[in-house]
Amino acid sequence: MPDFDVLIVGGGPGGYVAAIRAAQLGLKTALVEKEAVGGVCLNWGCIPSKALLHSADLANEFRRAADYGIGYDNLRLDLGVAVDRSRQVAEKMVGGVETLLQQNKVTVVKGTAKLAGGTRVMVAPAGETIEAANLVIATGGVTRSLPNVPIDGDRVLTSREALELRETPRSVVIVGGGPIGAEFGYLYRTYGAEVTIVEMLDRVLPNEDADVSRAVERAFKDQGMAIHTGTKVESIKTGEGGVTVTVSAGDKRQELVAERCLIGVGFGPNTAGLGVEEAGIATERGWLKVDDHARTNVPNVYAIGDVTGLLLLAHVASHQGVTAVETIAGQEPPPLDYAKMPRAVYCAPQVASLGLTEAEARERGHRVRVGRFPFRANGKALAIGETEGFVKLVADEDSGDILGYHIVGPNATEAIAEASLGAVLETTPAELGFAVHAHPTLAEAVKEAALAVRGNSVHFYAPLRQAR
Repeated sequence: MPDFDVLIVGGGPGGYVAAIRAAQLGLKTALVEKEAVGGVCLNWGCIPSKALLHSADLANEFRRAADYGIGYDNLRLDLGVAVDRSRQVAEKMVGGVETLLQQNKVTVVKGTAKLAGGTRVMVAPAGETIEAANLVIATGGVTRSLPNVPIDGDRVLTSREALELRETPRSVVIVGGGPIGAEFGYLYRTYGAEVTIVEMLDRVLPNEDADVSRAVERAFKDQGMAIHTGTKVESIKTGEGGVTVTVSAGDKRQELVAERCLIGVGFGPNTAGLGVEEAGIATERGWLKVDDHARTNVPNVYAIGDVTGLLLLAHVASHQGVTAVETIAGQEPPPLDYAKMPRAVYCAPQVASLGLTEAEARERGHRVRVGRFPFRANGKALAIGETEGFVKLVADEDSGDILGYHIVGPNATEAIAEASLGAVLETTPAELGFAVHAHPTLAEAVKEAALAVRGNSVHFYAPLRQAR
């Protein structure tokens, strides 16, 4: 007899959510975690970084205080205090998850797991073997570096070391212009560092809509950051006083000298020592291959979260986890649809999106209509002094479907929730435009962008354009 109905390896936002949902469904559940529950997200990612970014937002609010009739003397920013607060927030979240696991009677096993064939797992250092009827792998991702670039945790950092850096570096070169680079660039620039972002592709946030990328790059330059796109890192050398990053763009080479360098080029699958190959689990470039219910090719073995490489976001991992255990319990949940899952970046201006970019929609053969509404025409944005950015909807002319939602500007990461609901309900621009939004709110910009698809935006003149 198996020891458990479900055994989950990894206690991050995929694993712990899967464990709680499995317990709710009446399944006897165990969770193996070698460090703290909550994984990278709660401990060294989403939660502490957003706490730090909130401190940066407040700092910038203070800098604009005179616009609102508020005066002060001698503004001081202390990154160390902000870091301390971020650690407290993370610890509180982790404690909350531990309590939830206890309340749901999930057995938590501390140790490092190794697959032992089928749905059996050996846990070190104790060496105990646990067998379950079903196994869910949720081991997450590991930070990637560049070839021949050693990360020393001092001069050359990953996001994990950066989250503990208590003093603002005088200058920092950030390698990678994706979400990690954008968020830390904004944080360090706010606290006074000279920031240089180096991105190999032709724009920052290269996975976002091109209009959004351009808006963010323009904002970053206005904030005083140096941006090098279409630029490759040739080498990184550390010295007593800092780092020298040699970059090239075409036939031009340049040396960027800074106090520190942050590597933000993404993640790889966290499978070292797990025994994936011996277990016969199919992979693709190291990522575990799964179907649209998170099943691997091995019977009763599932994989969720960053280790699948499908969409490396905490909320996606959680949703995969729920789908996996509901499938195990015979609930027949809807298949996973990653096109209906939102993405969010917490720099300033904030960025959030769901679905296809305009370029992707055209590449797939859609006749596209675009509705766009700028925050400078939104009453709430004007009232709070946050008018940078816009909402952009990408719609299909023939079906009327909304193919993509793209928001850059104030509270974009909150406003995207309407897009998630709209995607699930297959909402059309007409329906979204008909929905009454409270006034004055930033969310009205979403309604107006929907109206703009047909040239009907009321608060901004945007005549109807022919679909392309």
